[in-house]
Amino acid sequence: MAICGASIAASDRAPGADHGILGANTVGVEGIGMQLDPASGWCHGVQVCPSPNFNERPAGEISLLVIHNISLPPAQFATGKVQEFFQNRLDVTEHPYFAGIADLRVSAHFLIERDGSVTQFVSCLERAWHAGVSMFEGRETCNDFSVGIELEGTDDLPFTDAQYQALITLTRQLQTAFPAITGARICGHSDIAPGRKTDPGPAFDWARYRAALAQEEGQ
Repeated sequence: MAICGASIAASDRAPGADHGILGANTVGVEGIGMQLDPASGWCHGVQVCPSPNFNERPAGEISLLVIHNISLPPAQFATGKVQEFFQNRLDVTEHPYFAGIADLRVSAHFLIERDGSVTQFVSCLERAWHAGVSMFEGRETCNDFSVGIELEGTDDLPFTDAQYQALITLTRQLQTAFPAITGARICGHSDIAPGRKTDPGPAFDWARYRAALAQEEGQ
């Protein structure tokens, strides 16, 4: 099964975390085999690393997509530390940077790594802890109604073709499952937390991303 973090207690896993997992040979690279199940909020064909850092959405609404970036340690990739961080398993003695985030309890719904592989941590039907203090169009607490996607990267390092391909595929899956996520309701973390957050940063090519979504929509 394409499930990581087996050391997480079963009681800490999101309900239905194992739902729809097709096996290790189906882990999504560049979105291959990816299929979001709107009934469970879990995506078939991607790796699942269940995070305990979530709670129920107060109204069940899913109408916003927030794009982030992350790397642990900063600017180091494919370390597995993002997965450990979102599962509260990060060994803070391994790197000086980790001491500053030791007490944080955060998660995102998805992570897209540099090779385009996708990992899901929280069901889309649940409230992941990715946005923090935030506001979109005058409405606060964006975690209540948003899905968060983390791109492995930094503000100033270009993201990979594989990441864009996977992001576009995942976005279309989300828009199909949750039609309230329109093009106008896709934003960066910096848009909903200006002055506090800068991601996904100037290296993220919004024009490329939005053009690809528009092209697929028109087909």
